[in-house]
Amino acid sequence: MKTFNDFYQNSVRLSFEDHPFSKSPKHVWVICRYNNQWLLTQHKDRGFEFPGGKVEEGETAEEAAVREVKEETGGRVEDLQYVGQYHVEGKGGTVIKNVYFAAIGLLTKQEHYFETHGPVIFQHLPKNMKSNERFSFMMKDEVLPLCLHRIKEHHEKN
Repeated sequence: MKTFNDFYQNSVRLSFEDHPFSKSPKHVWVICRYNNQWLLTQHKDRGFEFPGGKVEEGETAEEAAVREVKEETGGRVEDLQYVGQYHVEGKGGTVIKNVYFAAIGLLTKQEHYFETHGPVIFQHLPKNMKSNERFSFMMKDEVLPLCLHRIKEHHEKN
């Protein structure tokens, strides 16, 4: 378990165990790869970030992850892997979010990308994301680098 503060100084606990905070979390975040590149979305207010959002009534977190990727990028998830779960104790309450790693098989253009401007592809994630105003606050704490490290470890083993 890793503990740190997020961009807004909220306390975050991140675990790579199997659903340590909730078996049915209400939020998802999906780290996406498409054609050996990073697939992000450009949120209308927050900037560049990996797709994600709320789990809707009647759907599982996995179903929400697949839906959010499709809605926000036009991407079709080919393979979805659970990475971990984090718990944020914030001013607005508690958020528990599953993090997934997704291989995207197909990217299709859509007329509407909901609260985003659609897909953005990066060959490499920039090293200056923490100070780059074009990136969402969600890309600026320790969740992303710790999850990327975990994903890299997992793929080297397989």
